[in-house]
Amino acid sequence: MEGEPSAEKKASSCTPVVSESREGPTGSKEDEELSLITWNIDGLDGEEQPERARSLCSYLLSYSADVVLIQEMVQAYMRFMYKRLADTYTFIEGGREGYFTMILLKKSRLTLLDSQNLFFPNSRMMRNLLVAQVLFRGQKLWLMTSHFESCKANSVERMRQLRVVMKKMSKAPDDVTVLFGGDTNLRDYEVATVGIPSNVCDLWEQLGEPEKCRYTWDTVANTNKEIPFKCHFRFDRVYLRRATQDGIPQLDPHNMALIGLEKLRCGLFTSDHWGIYCTFSVKQK
Repeated sequence: MEGEPSAEKKASSCTPVVSESREGPTGSKEDEELSLITWNIDGLDGEEQPERARSLCSYLLSYSADVVLIQEMVQAYMRFMYKRLADTYTFIEGGREGYFTMILLKKSRLTLLDSQNLFFPNSRMMRNLLVAQVLFRGQKLWLMTSHFESCKANSVERMRQLRVVMKKMSKAPDDVTVLFGGDTNLRDYEVATVGIPSNVCDLWEQLGEPEKCRYTWDTVANTNKEIPFKCHFRFDRVYLRRATQDGIPQLDPHNMALIGLEKLRCGLFTSDHWGIYCTFSVKQK
């Protein structure tokens, strides 16, 4: 995976931005705005890894998000990314063996206070909930990522994992804002069965359910996997629980976009999942 990164991707070619009021990632960024990427990078797929890893780093450098939540990280990708991003980001690993989750925090914008790696005891796939407690402009944030149990047959365990995450989000201290982003593998009926607490919102729903951002795993548009059937799901999701204590600034969803839509020279996309790029404005309560 050595070699130089390819040219950065242009936002206009790969980013169906929902909000018309915001410039692309190369535009000016207000200090009070928080930006986040969540992406299952499919590090387990060894095909064309060097080019895909260069593309991943190019996207991350181009969008320059404050927070990056990654699923299916592997050691080869991590070493590659560390050489290119360690000056800019703090790396928080959710594991070291096999594949794992990771959180990247922009050093100039966020201060890491603590982190936790909570393993799901009934998972057969080494799945966990990775939590980073940080400060953003003096405001307390809990940043969470996870890769829920895969495959339709594991619905019961996946819903159990969703319950754990929702409970931790909804029960967080009143002066803390909580953001979760990850590959949930959730089907809509599973979410309906578990239920989302009233103080937690689904970012995609909050922004009006933009059709261009609906499906993050789409075997019609994304041809990385040779799957005999065609389907699309909203596996990758972002959830927000605002702080409720008086005087604490509120994070409001501003926009959402899918990234990674550009096919590479090798004929593959950066991942079999599209990434999600979103921004939040900070408002005084």
